[in-house]
Order: sequence, then structure tokens, then C-alpha cells
Amino acid sequence: MILGVSLERAAGESRVALIPESVGRLVKAGVSVTVERGAGLRSGFTDAAYEKAGATIGDAAAAFGADLVCKVQKPTAGEVAQMRSGAHLISLLQPSTSAESIAALDSRGVTAFALELVPRITRAQSMDVLSSQATVAGYKAVLLGASHLVKFMPMLTTAAGTIAPSKCCVLGAGVAGLQAIATARRLGAVVSGFDIRAAAAEQIRSLGATVVAQDLISADSQTAGGYAKEQSAEQQAAIQAALRAHLATMDLVITTAQIPGRAAPRLISTETVRTMAPGSVIVDLAAESGGNCEATKAGETVDVAGVQVIGPVNLPATMPQHASQMLSRNILTFVQHLLTKEGTLNVDRADEITGAMIVTGRKAS
Repeated sequence: MILGVSLERAAGESRVALIPESVGRLVKAGVSVTVERGAGLRSGFTDAAYEKAGATIGDAAAAFGADLVCKVQKPTAGEVAQMRSGAHLISLLQPSTSAESIAALDSRGVTAFALELVPRITRAQSMDVLSSQATVAGYKAVLLGASHLVKFMPMLTTAAGTIAPSKCCVLGAGVAGLQAIATARRLGAVVSGFDIRAAAAEQIRSLGATVVAQDLISADSQTAGGYAKEQSAEQQAAIQAALRAHLATMDLVITTAQIPGRAAPRLISTETVRTMAPGSVIVDLAAESGGNCEATKAGETVDVAGVQVIGPVNLPATMPQHASQMLSRNILTFVQHLLTKEGTLNVDRADEITGAMIVTGRKAS
């Protein structure tokens, strides 16, 4: 079986699907690996490192002509055209918003696995790309926010007097939110957090942060998969109202609340932003799905009465080496899940992990 690793061509994407360490493990398992020339350079992994791991360096046609292609972002139309019928693809595919791309793959006869659809079960935790990349995003969001603040994060005792610590609030206590809380605490901020899920309150406290608006936490606000349920317009309005007074006192706000396949819940109105002190910062990690803040614009920084509202896009790609390392381990584990002892693919659609991730290839073998 030949596995291909491609160079990412999407704007702003600097990660690579498999790093040399993972390639080496696959080669030892009997898989032939072809890596497109320069695929790992932006993540700090040279072609020589891949060759040392046992891979062959080739062009795009060689990588996309493999039996199994591993990518970070969904393939372009031109890349799909280079794949052969009966091939397999592992990639982030954004299935809820990529009907055209998925149809093209299906028409080509490619069996595609969407990394976003890894089921949230114990057996698949090591394959959970969304969680690993959310860790990177949560960490980087705090650094991004701190770099835009007009004040220090920690308390400092200096010859010029004592500097009070910044106040940081994190909305949403999933993987990204908890990492943001931990990072802000390490930087010395006074941290608070909010999440409607009952299980999240204890996790927020365990990291040394206080819980905001505890009266809005509900035992039935979580799906079976562990995500927050979509709230009604009335519930979102109640959350905005409960948070308004607290956010007005914050220096840095990190928002992370997202619902898979849906628009992000609106937690912060522009009116609330205007109550914050000039020089304060909001970093909205839900910018790509509509934003938790009404003023957010994806890929832009908006000034609202002196408050900087940052809508970062693809933050994990700004830390490509460790993001790729984590992503690669997720993908490696899934590939190993598909491999037989002889190093060939066994796609069992009845398997609870494999079947859940297939979005195309119903006609493929």
C-alpha cells in the first residue's frame, strides 16, 4: 500500500499531515510512503528528515496518485483530479459546508474520511484532531490577546510601585477554553470562566479560575457527544445579560463557544463591548463560524470604542511544528486503525470509528 503526504496549498496553511516520526512508524509497518517535495518545510521538517524516516520524495502527482492520501485541508478541484478512482483520503473536510468538494470526491470514486467526524468515544480519543488543534488555538489565543493588551498580564512589584494583574475571562470551557484558562493563569492573570455545561464548572475551578453566572449552568445543556447544546434566542439573550456586567470589568476576553455544524452562539453584543475599558481585548476563536461576539469579523481586528476585537483564522497553523506533531499523531493512529498486519487497508464501514468518518466513496471498494 502506498500512502501519499501532500504539500498544503490553502492560504495561511503551514501544517503538514504527517511528520517524519509518524512516517517512520508506517514504513516499519510495511507501508510505502511518498511525500511531496517541501511538504513539511513550513513546519520545520525537511525532505531529508522524511527520507531518513524511509519515505520517497516526489512531486504532487506522486503524492496524490497514492492509495491513501493524507492532507490537512480539503483538496482543491485540481488535486481531486489527480487522485485515482478507488483511492482513499484522510483530511479535514468541513463536511457541513463543503458539499461541492465532497461531491467531486464522490464522483471521482474516492473514499474520504473527514477528520472532524472522529466519534467522541474513549477508543478514538487519540485520533481526535479537533481536540488536539483546539489545544494549540486556546494557548495561542491568550498570547495573541496579551500581545495586544495595553498592560501586563501578571502582578508586578517594581521600584515604580505595584502593578495590578490583568483580568481575563474565558467563555466556553471545552478543550480550547480550558487551555486558554491554564495559559492565562500561567501568565499571572486573574481568570474567570463560563460554560453552560454542568461538567465544565468543576473543570474551570480545577484550573484555579472562578465560575461566572453559575445560575445559567444546566444539567441538560450537553449533548451525548459532550458538546454544548444549541441555545434558543431567549437563552442566548439571558446569557448575554448575565455576562454583561462581568465582562465590563475584564481586560482580556477569550471566546471559544462553538457548536459542530452550526453558527457559533452569540454571547457578546456590541453594546457589551462598548462597556469595556478602552485598551481591552477580545479574541474570538469562533470567528470562522460566525463569532461569539457581534462585532467579530473573521480574519480581521475591529476597533469598537477602543476595544480590540480580534477574529483569528486557523490559529493552529501559526504554530505549525507542534500543531503538525499533534495532528500527525492523530492521523497516524487512525491510519493504524485501518491497517491490517500485512500493511494493507481494511475499510470496515460497520466499525463505529471508520464508518462514522466516511463522507464519500459509497461506490468505492
